[in-house]
Amino acid sequence: MIFFEIIFWLSVLVLIYAYLGYGILLWIYLGWFRNKKSQMEDTTQFEPTVTLIIAAYNEELTIEDKIKNSKQLDYPPDKLKILIVADGSHDSSLSIIGKFPGIELFYKPERKGKSAAINRIMPFIHTPYVIFSDANTLLNSQCIKEIVKHYQDPSVGAVAGEKKVIDPSDNRTTAGAGEGLYWKYESILKKLDAQFFTVVGAAGELFSIKTDLFEPVDQNILLDDFIISMSICKKGYKVMYEPNAYATEAPSYSLKEEQKRKIRIAAGAFQSMIILKDLLNLFKFGKLSFQYISHRVLRWLVCPVLLPLLLALNLYVYIQTNLNLYLIILVVQITFYFTALLGWLASLINLKPKLLYVAYYFVFMNVSMYLGFLRFINNKQSVLWEKAKRK
Repeated sequence: MIFFEIIFWLSVLVLIYAYLGYGILLWIYLGWFRNKKSQMEDTTQFEPTVTLIIAAYNEELTIEDKIKNSKQLDYPPDKLKILIVADGSHDSSLSIIGKFPGIELFYKPERKGKSAAINRIMPFIHTPYVIFSDANTLLNSQCIKEIVKHYQDPSVGAVAGEKKVIDPSDNRTTAGAGEGLYWKYESILKKLDAQFFTVVGAAGELFSIKTDLFEPVDQNILLDDFIISMSICKKGYKVMYEPNAYATEAPSYSLKEEQKRKIRIAAGAFQSMIILKDLLNLFKFGKLSFQYISHRVLRWLVCPVLLPLLLALNLYVYIQTNLNLYLIILVVQITFYFTALLGWLASLINLKPKLLYVAYYFVFMNVSMYLGFLRFINNKQSVLWEKAKRK
């Protein structure tokens, strides 16, 4: 019986640490044991040439707005090169792009995926820094200046911008609310990560790297942005986080569309953990391994296993001991999952259960991890995924 109680309490500690404790630990460390970093030096004279790479596939509904947005960025036009890679696009995207002078288009009829496209065009990049952005996101005007200022520090090899999910309509869906809350939480963690040492993985909506640090990635990589940024970390460079450089996009059209995206990301997470397995060596990578395990591996691999295990253990231990403490914890767990169920039911009739967003989206994400794992082990997740529809 003692064995099951030990496993139960270890599971509780790991789950609390992964979802809350890691961030709290960094916050305490940064507040107590490290002086605040000095403000970044004035950047008015630091305006290196930069290439903005926009990945697009059949983006006829968004590409014109994206180009106009890119041309309005507050950065010297002679120091900003805008490049669009649109391999495999067969809608009107190419003709729309052709209407705008000064935009360099890379196109091949064959679609091999984003990783293959990036590998193909990077040899043509001659600027010291490159910024990646998706075609369905809009950037704030100061984003390039805010990103490049970090490169004054020679230890910085990449910079991650912030992703904001903004619903332009009044009909806020459960998918949109949950996704928005998730990215707000992720932004807090990224800020703490960067202050502690480095961001562990950048999002493809907006991130930048030193061009000469790029190494081609396997064209079958699902999370190219994550692998590219983590590969730079493995070389000893830091990935900084810049909240004043952000990409905004609309939320997924529905939970069904959001689930397609989450399952693909989950399959990519398991693939990435195998590729980056050497980062589990704390003795070799130190802080980087600590952050990678705490922020990524626990939430991707360990916690989805522990959640159902914890519920089963809780029920078993309570039956065996009849202690009120285990009953209270069991009631809390059941209430949480019942709240998630109510959130799911409310979403079916298009209600807006604000109080239920957290529980429902939490369960939703972990279910997506299970489905993503099945897709990964069955090798059924192609790099040529179907895009999730957005509002």
